[in-house]
Amino acid sequence: MLLRIGQKLSLLSCVALLLVSGIAIAAGPDMPASFQTLKAEAPNLNPEVLRLALDAAECAWKGGERRHDILSVIDYSLPSVAPRLWVFDMDSTKLIYKELVAHGVGSGEFSATQFSNKSGTKQSSLGLFRTGTTYFGQNGYSLKLHGLERGVNHKALDRTIVMHGAWYVNEDFGEKYGRMGRSWGCPALDPKVAKSLIDTIKEGTLLFVYYPDLKWLNSSEFLRGCGGNTLPSQ
Repeated sequence: MLLRIGQKLSLLSCVALLLVSGIAIAAGPDMPASFQTLKAEAPNLNPEVLRLALDAAECAWKGGERRHDILSVIDYSLPSVAPRLWVFDMDSTKLIYKELVAHGVGSGEFSATQFSNKSGTKQSSLGLFRTGTTYFGQNGYSLKLHGLERGVNHKALDRTIVMHGAWYVNEDFGEKYGRMGRSWGCPALDPKVAKSLIDTIKEGTLLFVYYPDLKWLNSSEFLRGCGGNTLPSQ
């Protein structure tokens, strides 16, 4: 019941904010044919968030991003105990992962409400990312993330905002504490799925991270206009 209430409130707030911001959210003829299929594959993903993710990805692909086969979406408007990471195979238009994901300790407790591109904040970042290479670091097997939106997430690599597994991201932790544990800004995953998911999305796929933040929604290069907007490879 708690998750259902949270999801309904999230949907209502999302629609209201997007309408106020002037962003068209109704699924129309300009949307790719895959929209309806992907929506059916992920019924718990807010369709307006899915639309924005597809819009941002299409813009990035037109601008030169090479990997079109995988698209990942995080909806940080949902509480941390809800699965809020979806990974789609765009070639087959199938959902291949629906997982829990942590947010930064500086972004909030039960839910994320604050986001930053600044070092030292321990906050998560919004916007569109390109996945990079993998490495073994302090948190084990990890995936580098390249922020593609200047001023929003472009310092992700410098901040070591990476995807990795974490012991505090699992259903048992959520049942015990009423929330997931929190990272230092990284989208941390359940260790049971971390390696396979990272290997699926690594090296050039797109990750769209959402929250109904009006400033970002109104200024994003990938949501308010399109054409050669991506930052160069890092």
